[in-house]
Amino acid sequence: MKVSARGRCSAVWRGLAKSTRQWLLQNQLCLVLVILLSVFLLSSLSTSAIIPKANVSLSIPSSQLVENLCNGKAIQNRRFCLKALSTPEVIAAMDTTQLGTLIMKLGAANAKATLNVYNEIIKKPCSPQSLKALNCCVEAYKYAILSFEMVSSELVEDPQTANYDVAVIGPEIANCEKELINAKVQAPRLIAGNRFIKYYVSMGYEITSTLELENPNEY
Repeated sequence: MKVSARGRCSAVWRGLAKSTRQWLLQNQLCLVLVILLSVFLLSSLSTSAIIPKANVSLSIPSSQLVENLCNGKAIQNRRFCLKALSTPEVIAAMDTTQLGTLIMKLGAANAKATLNVYNEIIKKPCSPQSLKALNCCVEAYKYAILSFEMVSSELVEDPQTANYDVAVIGPEIANCEKELINAKVQAPRLIAGNRFIKYYVSMGYEITSTLELENPNEY
């Protein structure tokens, strides 16, 4: 049976149309996969470098100790507090002293992470005023690290002194911020680091205040 030229052309066009549709569907699928992958990668670029171990999902139930702490008057950011204290190790804390020790460890780790950022930026060419401000902040973060580590050993024996030692970190960071502003240093990572360290200071102050109230006659 002979097939007319018109019939052959129609068959060719149908084949081309089918191939085109398949090609479009395949490329649309690839585009969707690329978009989903991009969203996943962007969402993973969180502040985990500045907040060590604080990127755990809030689906982990908070302990009553954590809930009480994060509802305290001294806490500057309740949501940050709950997220930072959502690790299994923190949730398993049995008492205020254990929770306080873990908070100081997190505070020290946070300060070390931010200090690394300062040391990275300070290596780049900058004005004398900017260099002075960055060096001021480096010293402030060294002080914060030592203070957090020292407070860990004071929680049991002298929470009143621990409370003071945590509180005095705040003015050091405030002075660092002032120097950065005066020098017109624009660095979002440093601004975020300074904000987070103040949150940890508020958590440390709250937990040491709680320890003082729990043991009012021992010190």
